[in-house]
Amino acid sequence: MNIFADIRTLVIDALADLVRDGVLPDGLSTDAVTVEPPRDPGHGDMATNAAMVLAKPAGLKPRDIADALSARLVADDRIASADVAGPGFLNLRLDAGIWRGVVIAALTDPGYGRSKMGNNQRTLVEYVSANPTGPLHVGHTRGAVFGDALASLLDYAGYDVTREYYINDGGAQVDVLARSVYLRYQEAHDLSVDWPEGTYPGDYLIEVGEALKAKVGDAYLDQPESVWLEEVRSFATDAMMDLIRGDLALLGIEMDVFFSEKSLYGSGKIEKAIERLDAAGLIYRGTLEPPKGKMPDDWEPREQTLFKSTAHGDDVDRPVQKSDGAWTYFAPDIAYHYDKVERGFDALIDVFGADHGGYVKRMKAAVSALSNGRVPLDIKLTQLVKLYQNGEPFKMSKRAGTFITLSDVVEQVGPDVTRFHMLTRKNDAPLDFDFAKVTEQSKDNPVFYVQYAHARVNSVLRKAREAEITVDDATLAGADLSALSHAAETALAAKIAEWPRLVEIAARTHEPHRVAFYLYDLASDVHGLWNAGNTDTSLRFLQDGDNATSQAKIALIRAAQVVIAAGLGILGVTPVEEMR
Repeated sequence: MNIFADIRTLVIDALADLVRDGVLPDGLSTDAVTVEPPRDPGHGDMATNAAMVLAKPAGLKPRDIADALSARLVADDRIASADVAGPGFLNLRLDAGIWRGVVIAALTDPGYGRSKMGNNQRTLVEYVSANPTGPLHVGHTRGAVFGDALASLLDYAGYDVTREYYINDGGAQVDVLARSVYLRYQEAHDLSVDWPEGTYPGDYLIEVGEALKAKVGDAYLDQPESVWLEEVRSFATDAMMDLIRGDLALLGIEMDVFFSEKSLYGSGKIEKAIERLDAAGLIYRGTLEPPKGKMPDDWEPREQTLFKSTAHGDDVDRPVQKSDGAWTYFAPDIAYHYDKVERGFDALIDVFGADHGGYVKRMKAAVSALSNGRVPLDIKLTQLVKLYQNGEPFKMSKRAGTFITLSDVVEQVGPDVTRFHMLTRKNDAPLDFDFAKVTEQSKDNPVFYVQYAHARVNSVLRKAREAEITVDDATLAGADLSALSHAAETALAAKIAEWPRLVEIAARTHEPHRVAFYLYDLASDVHGLWNAGNTDTSLRFLQDGDNATSQAKIALIRAAQVVIAAGLGILGVTPVEEMR
């Protein structure tokens, strides 16, 4: 049940009647017609912009269209009133029975809020994709939570979603990892080592070095790199991916696919992708202009193999093969995305850190060219996370050697708090994570506030059962809901009614933080109704000696609890049964 979609359909049908009666000209597009909550709840339950967006193409005054549309709408039993405001906005008030229907739907429909909008489109969400050189750090945490919540949101909205991790195991950084593990391997044999600049001295490699010793004994000691590098590289990468999988498990994240960059080399996949671009006339030999700004000391013009990415919206063309014949770092990424296209996905989403901002246009250009514009690519950038304790920059013991890890954060506050708070800002906005504030029990802490609303409803349900009031969902849905007549009760029902609409908007914009914002607002309405009962006894959920009215009031907050649980599920957060 999506009441906003239902009323929009009513508006579109009414407009069609006006066309048929000659009030409006034929051929008008209604794509821009919306039905949404008004900015000021005092203006009504819903508002439509129909008259405003159709006035110019219809050659009529907005108010004339609004007046005619209003007369059509009020003829429907669902519309209590349709008032024209300002130059032509139309504010609608719905019949009280609509809100009772929303409560019943939330209590009886296990899929309330779910959408078929996605139409099972195959959508790949790639996220985290950190270099396999160490544990995930706090920056990866935000990308991991965002990507996982987005994947869950899209699944909830009817998309066929695949979660994927791209293992960056094909570059020089994995050679550095292998050398770092070799140093720990030497230490495991009680040898003294020097750590060259650029290696990874984190304690997390101690166990890996010891494990390598257990596997090969002293076979690699005093041997040149040519003997051990490839084997140690593979051993170290596997160990780091086990570590990363463990980090993701701390947040309840499971990937469907782990795709290795290294698998692209020697397989012909890079060559195939470049040949595809070449066949489209997008590969050529040329020399790039010098970089803007300060000139690097080692820059000199070189003829290279270039991808004409400017033909697909990029600012400059991009090199895919160096003058010495080696592939650039961009070439395997092109091949990886071509592999995604070849696997038949209808849409691609990449979640990158903020430092990949310069990568957006070139990657979109590549996917556009490789798919002939068929497959859209959306790249979401997650901004930095700053850690605090009581407002002061927070320092922790760094097992990783140079950064604070995902496991450090989860150990401090738990996975649910971590996940929810990482979604309290839009992905491209900086995020402050204060360990004291995210665990405090106050309205200012959205994690607590939403969880507390869920727990409060449970408290009411327990007290109702103790009073021998039947409160299973089927019984509550069958209660006489006409007792829900107060404005605060109607407002809560209206907020519950927004859930299906919110899901579709958040899924369409790829913005799971909208779910967190909505849950906070919904929880605020629950708490507000609870507090109102302290001064107005008629609003209390348990009415002494009146089980029927109690069931109606409990039905309302139980419906809100159902939606809170569904929203928390999308965010990957477990609802709490009671606050401790």
